[in-house]
Amino acid sequence: MRFTAAVTHEGSWQVARCLEVEVASQGGTVEEALANLREALELYFEDEMLPDSIEPPIIATIELSAGARRFRSSPVPKSSPRSRRAASSRRVSGEAT
Repeated sequence: MRFTAAVTHEGSWQVARCLEVEVASQGGTVEEALANLREALELYFEDEMLPDSIEPPIIATIELSAGARRFRSSPVPKSSPRSRRAASSRRVSGEAT
């Protein structure tokens, strides 16, 4: 069965993500990231049934105009819901708060 992978550069890692199922892996090179993703998919499908068929994802590029507003970080009071969500997501992802 054939799957689609997207590879992005994140820090010193190449991160490969399967677009059809929620599986990702990383490596020092694109080739290593893809090999690690292949292994992760094989492990994933040890516990899951392979689908009968997979509809290929639609890959599209989205372009923003040069005048698009840039995100500006501004202080958020500690008691605001936004700061609580951000702190919660940092804890989930393993970042220190």
